[in-house]
Amino acid sequence: MTDYILAIDQGTTSSRAILYTKAMEVVATAQEEFQQHFPRNGWVEHDPEDLWQTVLSTCRAVLAKSNVPASAILTIGITNQRETSVIWDKKTGEPVYNAIVWQDRRSSQLCQTLKAEGLEQRFQAKTGLLLDPYFSGTKINWVLNTVKNARERAEAGDLCFGTVDSFLLWRFSKGRMHATDATNASRTLVFNIHTQTWDKELLDLLQIPVAMMPRVLNSADNFGVADAQWLGAEIPISSMIGDQQSALVGQACLEPGMLKSTYGTGCFAIVNTGNKAITSQHRLLTTVAYRVANQTTYAIEGSIFMAGAIIQWLRDGVGILKSSADSEVMSRSIRHDQSEIMVPAFTGLGAPYWDPDARAAIFGMTRDTGAAQLVAAAIRSVAFQTEDLLRAMAQDGIDITSLRVDGGMVENRWFLQVLADLTGIPVVKSHTAETTAKGAALLAAYQMGLFSSLEEMSQTWKVAENYQPSLIEDVRAGYYDRWLDAVSRVKATPEAL
Repeated sequence: MTDYILAIDQGTTSSRAILYTKAMEVVATAQEEFQQHFPRNGWVEHDPEDLWQTVLSTCRAVLAKSNVPASAILTIGITNQRETSVIWDKKTGEPVYNAIVWQDRRSSQLCQTLKAEGLEQRFQAKTGLLLDPYFSGTKINWVLNTVKNARERAEAGDLCFGTVDSFLLWRFSKGRMHATDATNASRTLVFNIHTQTWDKELLDLLQIPVAMMPRVLNSADNFGVADAQWLGAEIPISSMIGDQQSALVGQACLEPGMLKSTYGTGCFAIVNTGNKAITSQHRLLTTVAYRVANQTTYAIEGSIFMAGAIIQWLRDGVGILKSSADSEVMSRSIRHDQSEIMVPAFTGLGAPYWDPDARAAIFGMTRDTGAAQLVAAAIRSVAFQTEDLLRAMAQDGIDITSLRVDGGMVENRWFLQVLADLTGIPVVKSHTAETTAKGAALLAAYQMGLFSSLEEMSQTWKVAENYQPSLIEDVRAGYYDRWLDAVSRVKATPEAL
């Protein structure tokens, strides 16, 4: 009997595997962190072998923990850190360079050049994205122009490009499948979200051979099988979807106007806009929310580069936290009117500023400033950045009445109250923090016929906790004005506002 669904969540700092029953109950989980590489200022890389090996070991770990044989797995769903780019040899599967992570800023100059040539509007009209190093396209260009013989090999048809989902699929299928899904494709800067095809003009502008690009499938689709060598039996792979879109599905935000915000390494707020690809007038992104049965659902998204990564920095870089969980205890006594404000532009500012050269700063420190104040300021910076996104969405005509949240940071209840207070929006926490993995599992189950509709799928979502705003509007607005003043001081490009 094939009674289980295996979800793989390959993230920015760790890989996770979660085993579900057909009723979407968690049977076992495993997680493994891997090394981050920072070869230069603003550069962020992963060893693709680390991504593959941690995925493989966590999958094997959940099977061992649960004593479930691979033959009992009905299907696999994969969700992944988006925009992170891998290029590998078509014959050997060996990467030609490290994976360049979504946080990486090395292609800032190329983006500025393309903007100066007046091309940003053309990219935005076709892809829904802005010209920023965040997206895959300029990363591909950098590898082809920098790694010895890479361009020649690519033009000869010997290299494959993929976001992390594609790379994992290639490995699982032993090179039989070179594919991605529409959500991951929509983050590359070269995928036309209106025609749902790779765009020749944009590929040419970035000098990317189309032969490198994977086939684009639905988010729930037939992605082939994981070879029996890896887990002990052949297992169908039935969904692939970018992590933020997967969380949108996992949070059951399947109707227009519904919004979720995930607080992992970064923060990503996505609102479902149905079958309409709405172009933001306030520097948010238009993206594919999911594609099922060849029907595309769109979304508006705001991306924040530093959320949980700030807490990780306080723990690993500064050493004022022993564990991430300590942040709640340390910050709980610090009031909203603290003088310290942190702008965590460690890798630039994301939406709605899009300033890759801005850098982090802490303002308002006094002799009384200590570790607790810094931790509280770090946590509040995530709430302020979320308010940036919600205000931009409101200016685009999107009325947000509640915020469904997930990700590692939502285990911090003090943060969730701060989030409600500083945004003025009720915050709803789902019954599971693992909504990202759950989204991929749900889509895989849907593809295998376990759900008859997306509406039936949404019935698996439940509320765990609600947080109501406690600040009056004038006070909240005053705190936000202080935040905007601090942001204005770190921006490298004044026009970024």
